[in-house]
Amino acid sequence: MSKIAVIGAGKWGSALHHALSIKNICLITSRSKRDLADFVDLDTALKCDYLVFALSSQEIHLWLKEHFKNQGQKILIASKGIETSTCQFLDEIFFEFVDKEQVCVLSGPSFAAEVMQDLPCALVISGFNREVCQEFADFFPDFIKTYTDDDVRGAEICGAYKNVLAIASGVSDGLSLGNNARASLISRGLIEMHRFGNFFGAKEETFLGLGGAGDLFLTASSQLSRNYRVGLALAKNQKLEDILKDLGEVAEGVKTAYAIEKIALKNKIYTPIVSKVVEILQGKNAKVAVQELLKAKK
Repeated sequence: MSKIAVIGAGKWGSALHHALSIKNICLITSRSKRDLADFVDLDTALKCDYLVFALSSQEIHLWLKEHFKNQGQKILIASKGIETSTCQFLDEIFFEFVDKEQVCVLSGPSFAAEVMQDLPCALVISGFNREVCQEFADFFPDFIKTYTDDDVRGAEICGAYKNVLAIASGVSDGLSLGNNARASLISRGLIEMHRFGNFFGAKEETFLGLGGAGDLFLTASSQLSRNYRVGLALAKNQKLEDILKDLGEVAEGVKTAYAIEKIALKNKIYTPIVSKVVEILQGKNAKVAVQELLKAKK
C-alpha cells in the first residue's frame, strides 16, 4: 500500500482523502487542525512519497514558499485555477520548486459530495511522466475510472476556465433565460475555452473530453457548483462580497476570471463571455451584460 498525503482539508480535499484511503494509506493535513480521521501535522504529511494538493489556487504559491520541502515527492495538483497576481498556471508555480517530471494534474467532472458517496465518475491525470500519472491513477478506487495523458496545459486551462463559465451559466439561470440560453452559453463557452487553450498549444481532444466538456457541463448546470451559485446570486443583484461570505467556500472562478481576462488582453485572445463575467463581478447589471453579449458580432 502506498503512503499518500492530501494537502488541504476542504470539501474537495476531504473527498479525495476518502477516495484514496480505500486502497492506500492516506493522510490529510491543513493549516488548522481538523477533527478528521488520519489528520496529521504538516511535517508528517510532507514525508509521504505522494502528495495531492487541494488548496485554493490563489494560496498555493505562498504556501509552497513558506512550507514546502522538496524531498522527491510525486505531486498531483487537484486544485483548479490561475494565479491572478502573476497569471501563472498552477503547474508553472510548482515547477519553481520541483522537477516537472514529479508533477501531474487532476481534471474531470467530480463534485466532492458525490465522491464522498462513492458514486461513479471518471477523471484524467495529465503529466510529463506517464509512469507517474499511472501511479496516481492506480491509487483511485474502483468507482472512479481514471485515464492518463500528457496535455498538462489543456487540463489546467479546462479546470480553470470552466469555473468562470459556470458563473456565467448561473447568471443565465438566475435571470430565468431558459434552457436554450444555458445550452447556447455553455456551447459557446466551450468554443471560447478551446480558443484560449489553442493559443497555448493545448490539444483539441482535451476540450472535448472529461476535463473539458465533461467538467464544464457538470459545473455549469448544478447548484452543487459553488461558481454556478455565485452566478445565480449575481443575477439577483446581490453584492459579490455578501455572496462570497454566505457561500463560506472558495469560488475559484471569481479570481480566475480576472486572470484569464488579463492573459487574453495581453495576447489578443477573444474571450467575450469571460469579459462579461468580469464586468458583472465588478458590478455591472447582469441583464445589460447579457444584452451586450447577444449583440456581439461573433
